[in-house]
Amino acid sequence: MITSLRVRHFKRFTDASFSLRPLTVLTGLNGTGKSTTIQSLLLTRQLVDAPIGGVVQLNGPYGLALGEAHEVLHPDAPDSTIVVEVGGDDGGPPSTHRFTVPDEQALYLEAADEVSALPPGGLRGLGSAFTYLCAERLGPRDQLGVSADHPALLGVGVQGEYTAQVLALHDTRAVREPLLHPATRSTHNVTTMRTQVETWASDIIRPIKITAQWPPGITASTIRFHEPGLLGEPMRPANMGFGFSYALPVIVAGLLTAPGDLLIVENPEAHLHPGGQSKLGRFLARVAGAGAQVIVETHSDHVLNGVRLAVAEERVLRPEDAIVHYFGAEEAGSVPIEFTMKGELTEWPQGFFDQIEQDLGRLARARRRGR
Repeated sequence: MITSLRVRHFKRFTDASFSLRPLTVLTGLNGTGKSTTIQSLLLTRQLVDAPIGGVVQLNGPYGLALGEAHEVLHPDAPDSTIVVEVGGDDGGPPSTHRFTVPDEQALYLEAADEVSALPPGGLRGLGSAFTYLCAERLGPRDQLGVSADHPALLGVGVQGEYTAQVLALHDTRAVREPLLHPATRSTHNVTTMRTQVETWASDIIRPIKITAQWPPGITASTIRFHEPGLLGEPMRPANMGFGFSYALPVIVAGLLTAPGDLLIVENPEAHLHPGGQSKLGRFLARVAGAGAQVIVETHSDHVLNGVRLAVAEERVLRPEDAIVHYFGAEEAGSVPIEFTMKGELTEWPQGFFDQIEQDLGRLARARRRGR
């Protein structure tokens, strides 16, 4: 597992350090470093994917679109070097990775040192052992892509583009016991991937049946939905709304995880109603409690409250195994916030999910003025 991250001279960070836990939540104001934190991990991950030559692409892999090399170097950097240090729970020193800007128009960075020590934890995982789901996931599609990866290594893809293929190939795969929906034992007692995806999706979004297919002879996969208890033709994704298309890859990726895997999810709350956002937060906390490492970037207090419920009520995640990093406007870094056994947060900095109190206060003052 990754336990620490230090980023120097990358984008807005001069020198920023972060403690990482089984569940790490990144939240805060726009443009304050949440995505930069994740991008530093994605750059380091590329050394695992293609270590030969030590070239790290700034555009393309994992959906990165960072432009030219000079744009990602902090303006106050003393030289043309970006440093990412990643610490693990193996007790050894952090792995240090230095990247240099070859010239201003380059669309890549070069590893300044020979790539010998790979980063720790799930960053070195193969196939679905490392999953990054970006904020811009695919919306409703009649057809989805298929990957040439071996089925044992197949993941949902950066945008969730292989979700239907994963479900079609792993329809009867058994889901690990810690990840089973709590209602499973009292209802159908079925632990296969498709049934568990349906159960979690029905809980988080609304009751639904799912059919995923990868027809022979074409390089495309399909997913269709059925309303339980209703007869008729299956429904296309476009007739189900964006919530299913955005949330389903998160659910499938979570159920695919094994202990030691790394799952990074941006904006899991997108297109979900508040109740669904809370339940998805509880689901991701369960995934972390089952042994995978989960990093979540979110703007949703409902997702955060779901995590708090997972700690205090469901007890699927220990409070010491979760941390929130709040990125404010005052400095290039974060305020670390811990959890208590009761699901409380140890810090509540200004600007941290306090907008509802501000708005309600203004409404109260407006009502008083109107009397």
